[in-house]
Amino acid sequence: MVFVGFHASHEQILPSDLLTAVQQAEAAGFDGAMCSDHLAPWNPRQGESGFALSWLGAALARTDFSIGMVNAPGQRYHPVIVAQAFATLEEMFPGRFWAALGSGEAMNEHVTGDPWPPKDVRTRRLGESVDVIRRLLAGEEVTHDGLVTVHRARLWSRPVEPPPLMATAVSAETAAWAASWAEGLATVVQAPDALERVVDAYRSNGGAGPCVLQVHVSIAETDAEAYAIAKDQWRNGLVSPPLAWDLEQPEDFDAAVGEVDEAKLRQAVLVDPDPVSLAERIEALVKIGFDRVYIHHVGRDQSYFLGAAESGILPRLKEAR
Repeated sequence: MVFVGFHASHEQILPSDLLTAVQQAEAAGFDGAMCSDHLAPWNPRQGESGFALSWLGAALARTDFSIGMVNAPGQRYHPVIVAQAFATLEEMFPGRFWAALGSGEAMNEHVTGDPWPPKDVRTRRLGESVDVIRRLLAGEEVTHDGLVTVHRARLWSRPVEPPPLMATAVSAETAAWAASWAEGLATVVQAPDALERVVDAYRSNGGAGPCVLQVHVSIAETDAEAYAIAKDQWRNGLVSPPLAWDLEQPEDFDAAVGEVDEAKLRQAVLVDPDPVSLAERIEALVKIGFDRVYIHHVGRDQSYFLGAAESGILPRLKEAR
């Protein structure tokens, strides 16, 4: 039975408004939520970027369902600090917090002034960071000297059980590597055949835990209005890896996109004014092999989407499951 979650986009929504939105999402019938973790938005019109770890404490305190986050330890976040933050959240809200760990994007990491490493180095750095975080959550004193450096660190406040640490992946190669350590896989919508390769690479290499899909949607009273929202707010969806990993500023994404290709944007964002039709399109993607789907309405105002989710999207998805 698929789990249907709400995606809270820190790049687009003021933290206080996002807190209200996640409470409304729970009331509308979503099974849980997840959030992004950015220092900068993808484009200047999105206009926000609250601190996810601060927000999560408030969001978990004001809701009863699970909430996870995407996090990139190793550069902007030292893995010891990540471990301490995760331990505190899980101790306060046992069984309700999870994280999906990735190798990061320059737009968030360049601020340290350290060089932005190539992808293979970032992957190795993530592997070291995951090992440090896991050992700290297990109660060890950790010293490590590699792509990250740790000196005699330990966590004094720990949960009874550590939170699940999943992996993020957009390629089959990364998914196969993640299968060796992750407690689940999180990816983002792309062409169905590409999603099939990602899921198969993870599962065929022994990957355990849930496969999680984040889907970008845009819904409004008319198709034209829904498309206008996507064009204004999520044109960055047309910038694919590896370029998307290496750009530093929101303005760089606008420049990389140039003139928006409507057909390609409609592939990156499910634009649909009909809640039931939108639910059926999401359902088709879930059937590829996903246990959870988190729906991200790309508009800055979530009210219309949440109403449509309660009245049409969620009932259709729950009927299907």
